Amino acid sequence: MTEPDSAAHEELLRLRGSIDNLDAALVHLLAERFKCTEQVGRLKARAGFPPADPNREAVQIERLRRLSDDAGLDPEFAEKILNVIIAEVIRNHRQFVED
Repeated sequence: MTEPDSAAHEELLRLRGSIDNLDAALVHLLAERFKCTEQVGRLKARAGFPPADPNREAVQIERLRRLSDDAGLDPEFAEKILNVIIAEVIRNHRQFVED
């Protein structure tokens, strides 16, 4: 086995540092998003709206697919991620109704 190229190793570390920073940014963005959806959930619970809004979800999924395509990100992958987020939001909104 040969020794790894030191320039390649430095580049690898730099790229991984960027990935770590982006991961941190994603976590903070998700936290901010969930703060907003928490407010929406509490408002919907007080006003008697249902926790889920299938029409809004469909519009958001289509919007995200277009944004993903424009950004060069696989729209299928982006939709999967959004569906996970939507499921968590609905779960939280249902909890506000129960509370």
